Parts: sequence; C-alpha cells; structure tokens
Amino acid sequence: MAEIYDTFGKKHAMPDKKPDKINPPYYRKTIEVTDFIIAYALDFLEGNIVKYIARYKNKHKNGLEDLYKCRWYLDKLIEEKEQEQKNG
Repeated sequence: MAEIYDTFGKKHAMPDKKPDKINPPYYRKTIEVTDFIIAYALDFLEGNIVKYIARYKNKHKNGLEDLYKCRWYLDKLIEEKEQEQKNG
C-alpha cells in the first residue's frame, strides 16, 4: 500500500490501484488528481477546477464540456474570493 503526505505532514494510506469505471487509467498519470487535491488540501471549488482541467484532453467526445465546467467552478471561486475581499 502506497503512502502520501498532505501539506500538513499527515500521512494518508493509498490503497493499491485496481481498474474501475469511476477512475479509469486514462485519468491517471504520474499522480492521480484526487491524490493531488488531498495533498494540497484544496477545497471543493479548487478541487473541481483541477479535476476538470486535468482530464479535459482525455475526453474523446466532450473535452470542451469539461472546460466549461472548469470555467463555471473558477467563476464561482472568483466570486467567493471577491466577496471575501469586499467584506474584509
């Protein structure tokens, strides 16, 4: 079983990889996107931005749809940060 450390130094056990329909091999490169999201302690919006931008080139039919989803999450994140900045 592999291990990964998050940005806080906490160790996470990573189960051995098995082929599945949820996480097909063409979504995995040197690091799985979910491992990256955990390691960098990204929140929901940030994680979805990374997920969609990382996988759009692997979509045979709807890569553009993933870019639209990425933009939607990025716009939401920008709105959230603008509101935080406005509220001080």
